Amino acid sequence: MPDEVDAYIAALPRADHRAALTALRSRLKDLLPDHVECLSYAMPGFRQPGRNGKMVAGYAAFARHLGYYPHSGTIIGQFPELTAGYRITPGALGFTPDRPPSDALLAALVRARQAEIAARGR
Repeated sequence: MPDEVDAYIAALPRADHRAALTALRSRLKDLLPDHVECLSYAMPGFRQPGRNGKMVAGYAAFARHLGYYPHSGTIIGQFPELTAGYRITPGALGFTPDRPPSDALLAALVRARQAEIAARGR
């Protein structure tokens, strides 16, 4: 599905959104090298490998902001010190092209989602 993700990003009308999501995609690939790129809920993201792989991270562009989605309603709230200054909801982190999630925040969100998935699988 990387071709579908390429098409999603290429179709974005704003160059700064295309650049920001391309950079985020690359960072997520580095954090999740064995995961599968896909579209889920009409947004690009990464799911665990395997037939029943769970979504670990998603991202999307909107008219005035970009969003990161851990596909969980409990992950974002675990890191108030790292999410300060971002628009957050239980299931989303809103950001702008000039202020993407920091490396520390992105890594923490990915690790927390992976831990949550592992705990539910036990």
